[in-house]
Amino acid sequence: MNSRTAPFDELDRKIITALMANARTSFNEIGAAIGLSSTAVKRRVDRLRDTGVITGFTATVKPSALGWRTEAYVEVYCEGAAPPRRLAEVVRNHPEITAAMTVTGGADALLHVRARDVEHFEEVLERIRTEPFIRKTISVMVLSHLIPESPEAGASQPAPEGAPDVR
Repeated sequence: MNSRTAPFDELDRKIITALMANARTSFNEIGAAIGLSSTAVKRRVDRLRDTGVITGFTATVKPSALGWRTEAYVEVYCEGAAPPRRLAEVVRNHPEITAAMTVTGGADALLHVRARDVEHFEEVLERIRTEPFIRKTISVMVLSHLIPESPEAGASQPAPEGAPDVR
């Protein structure tokens, strides 16, 4: 990634909006919609990637199709000051944690967890709680997504080994 500051204009915003709506949209289609040639769109996308504005392209997948049928957010409370670096090491050891961030407020971190079922979620929670610096956790189960097209409603990881085949 290049750290130089690049100009970012309204055409760049339109290109990014189009790619966020559908990353498979062709440069030709984007160009036709915003009044640029496909070559000009490609040059702009390449620049946006080189400067780190666009960090990648991904597919959004229905989590239940991958075996992830249970979803929760877990607040993590630590003993003393657990550095974010240490928290990051812990969450990387749990493939069921699909997002993790440090937060303000009472909790030290917030984890987004996906699991096959409630029993699997409970097992993941117990593994998280075995970390010596974790004092307590508070979990909130997701019942439904009110914005089903949001990134949080999709999944970027396959289900863990042993998940039921949903075909």
